[in-house]
Amino acid sequence: MELVDFLKQTQTEIKEELIGRQADNSQVLPFEDELFTEVITNHMVEVGMTFDNTVMCHYHAKVGNANVKISGYAISEELDQLDLYVSLYNDVDEITHLPDSETKKSVEYCYRFLTMTADGKLAGKIAENTEIYTFVKTIEAVFSDLDQIRIYVLTDCKVKSKQFQSREHAGKTIKLEVIDIERLYNHTQSGKPRDELVVNFTQAWGEALPCVWVPGQFEEYDYAMTVIPGEALRHLYDKYGQRILEANVRSFLSQTGKVNKGIRDTLRNEPDKFMAFNNGIVIVADEVALERNSEGTPGISWLKGMQIVNGGQTTASMFFTKKKYPDTDLSIVRVPAKIIVLKKSNSVQEENLITDIAKYANSQNAIRQSDLAANNPFHISIEKLALSTFCPDGTSRWFYERAAGSYKVMLEREGKTTAGINALKKTIPTKRKITKTDLAKFMCSWMQKPDVASLGGQKSFAVFMGIVAPSEEKKPFDPQPSDYKKIIAQVIIFKETVRLTRPMFEAFKANINTYSIACLAYHYADKINLNEIWDNQSLSEGLEEMIKEYAINVNELLRKSAGEKMISEWAKKPTCWEYIQKNIPKISIHSQAIEF
Repeated sequence: MELVDFLKQTQTEIKEELIGRQADNSQVLPFEDELFTEVITNHMVEVGMTFDNTVMCHYHAKVGNANVKISGYAISEELDQLDLYVSLYNDVDEITHLPDSETKKSVEYCYRFLTMTADGKLAGKIAENTEIYTFVKTIEAVFSDLDQIRIYVLTDCKVKSKQFQSREHAGKTIKLEVIDIERLYNHTQSGKPRDELVVNFTQAWGEALPCVWVPGQFEEYDYAMTVIPGEALRHLYDKYGQRILEANVRSFLSQTGKVNKGIRDTLRNEPDKFMAFNNGIVIVADEVALERNSEGTPGISWLKGMQIVNGGQTTASMFFTKKKYPDTDLSIVRVPAKIIVLKKSNSVQEENLITDIAKYANSQNAIRQSDLAANNPFHISIEKLALSTFCPDGTSRWFYERAAGSYKVMLEREGKTTAGINALKKTIPTKRKITKTDLAKFMCSWMQKPDVASLGGQKSFAVFMGIVAPSEEKKPFDPQPSDYKKIIAQVIIFKETVRLTRPMFEAFKANINTYSIACLAYHYADKINLNEIWDNQSLSEGLEEMIKEYAINVNELLRKSAGEKMISEWAKKPTCWEYIQKNIPKISIHSQAIEF
């Protein structure tokens, strides 16, 4: 796929998503630039560039004489890393060059939003009942504890300068980067552009890295095995940051994940065993300089065009662990490294080789939990039931997207022509498409686990799988046709709740929705006839009124119990659900709530 094809595919994805949401009353209808932010940050999550809890938050205002702007954000669970996004969407379908002045202006707007917030100068100018206000208060509270701050400018154009000089504010380093259509394309293709970096190990460590050098054995590359001191890796990340990891399919996210936490703990508690425990890193480079080290053995003096294609987590962990725990001793840490020095040949073949190296070197790591679970018997059963179960009208169906993108594939394969695709969309409309992560959210809400549903797509999905497809000692859930109809009824309840609450609240609708449904089920799950909802493919007027009343009470309780905490983060805690359960009033059942 060429860059222009990727651009057109991305624009088509945005347009189709917008059309789908227009047809689905349960979806909040965004502007195209907001949807662009959502689509691009989803891509960034998929390739490991940002966190899997990105929040769209369009805010553009003039405060005094200063413009401030933000399009979205993501913050780590430990509240120690923050990503901010600001979008420049031009809706172009040809490669269009954007002047650096435009990206610099957007950087300034977002940087000003951050610094004014950190200095406590913005909260007083924002309405307190908005989501942006709570986010601003959160930044105020955690800014001093942040270890990493990044501002990303997102654009569908092509820009020359993709990185700007980092800035300092109140003792914090703020990294400024641009994700243009070219950089995003390179990331999604796994073959990443290599900066012309010259990494001098003699300067970083004092002498050349001892190595086993294997020249001339392969047509496309030379090969070396070495070990890199942990302090040298820390120095490289400190100096070059993400530039040295540009070819890596994942960027460093946080130290709370299982693997990264293990790296951190080994560095702190058993640094002498790090080399034995760690798989090592893989490096590609364009040129190498060899010299004898102090012991007279071959050594690598410097590498040009160096990129770490596997081992970004290890490299960044050296920096962040030492920064957070200054007593960490990296002087005895050694990291095994495999170095591929590319021979100057066909540029296309070279990039293909880098792509394959990155792909296979990272193949041992899971990208998305939901994708890995696609072949679980539970999902296969739901898919079969969706294909074979027609709605009461006898013609329309729901669609379960067991594999990502299968809805689009189905339309193109079975519809064949534009007219055929449009006819198929009438019987299986976009509003009746259910993804695996959506199903997890819908069912967890009805199962009275709103704290789990609030975790975000992949994390809530992982918990959900533990419920429906537990370990061998427990019998997995094998859905039958009657179960499927009740599951779809739960989907309808959630989608209709979204529609009902959309005009009622300014912020945190996602949390209000899942908690409202959980409260309804907490009080009346045994009385609400899910089969009636399936038969009618809608809710009764009485049930709709009950949901709205629950939503009003849930909104008040969430705000009261959250205090200064961000509601979207507080809602993820089991203690939040415990509080809501104890304090939610039981709404009197409406006469038309059960019967249509």
